[in-house]
Amino acid sequence: MNWRRAGLILALLVAIIIVPAAKADGPSEAGVIFLKLVPGARPAGMGEAFVATADDATATWWNPGGMAFIERQELSLMYVQLLPQFHLDDLYYSFISYVQNVPDWGTVGGNIIFTNYGKTEGRDENDNPTGTFHSYDVAFTGAYGSPVDNNLGIGVGAKFIYSHLADQGAGAEKGSGVGTTLAIDVGAMYRNAFTRGLSFGATLTNMGPAISYIDRAQADPLPMTIRVGTAYKILDDEFNKLTVNLDLQKELVDRYDDGRAMPFYLAMFTSWSNNPLQNEIEGIIPNLGVEYWYSNMVGLRLGGYWDELGERKPVTFGFSLAYASYRFDFGYVSAGEGHPLTDTMMFSLNLGL
Repeated sequence: MNWRRAGLILALLVAIIIVPAAKADGPSEAGVIFLKLVPGARPAGMGEAFVATADDATATWWNPGGMAFIERQELSLMYVQLLPQFHLDDLYYSFISYVQNVPDWGTVGGNIIFTNYGKTEGRDENDNPTGTFHSYDVAFTGAYGSPVDNNLGIGVGAKFIYSHLADQGAGAEKGSGVGTTLAIDVGAMYRNAFTRGLSFGATLTNMGPAISYIDRAQADPLPMTIRVGTAYKILDDEFNKLTVNLDLQKELVDRYDDGRAMPFYLAMFTSWSNNPLQNEIEGIIPNLGVEYWYSNMVGLRLGGYWDELGERKPVTFGFSLAYASYRFDFGYVSAGEGHPLTDTMMFSLNLGL
């Protein structure tokens, strides 16, 4: 079977959209890389720096520890067309998340991620058509956050991952291009640290067994990622709110010398020392964003991130319009003329229920 179109799309997502691992010789070595696409046009508009804010329904992805301080019901919806420069209408990412506070227990929630890669014409080893197949990835997550005290919240998320790249193997390979696995996320948030308006957040996400499709020996590790960040409210009055966010993230993926995926509980340690110090430092990606709100009705955002190994240094913009319990968010990425990330537009809607 010829997987040319699906292979091209997935390769582009690995090399361009997804954060590379701290490897000197190439991009991310992880599988199911759609798990690293960030949800929410709001955080996307501020350079994808949100782990220490995470104060809306997208916290089920960004930081379950932030869910501890959400005392309402909220639904978040998002849609983005991926790689817009290629004009592939059937290549898109969608996200839905819900949170609900349970008095005296904490906040529960969950999200669904669906990434569509479209249909591809299959061919056998003799280049004869074998029909079309549909490629997509989906993940279901349940999350829970609880306050430890007035300022500290912790949370956990459990996810089921289903990856459907093809209906059957390529050429003489037996089986199907379908893989499943499980993963765990953990997070914490500390608000009003040292001074009012200063918050810290940290997450360790996608901890779980490697995913395989046909050959278990060729299983791919999940894109396990550590992210730490801080947010500071420079202004916080009735009509004006200005917050600066800074995140640092690193992918914790490693393999044995024979190419097999290293178990995640080892990779979270060995991935820090599998390359020269310079490469390890370059593998840490800073995300910086600024958000301004006027009268809780109009929000403006500016941000960016610096990925040395992936050679990605885009600038992001965004705005919000809010009324009562409804909020519309828009995010935009500008990465330079001809770059596949340029003109990526994200739309999301948050509904208070």
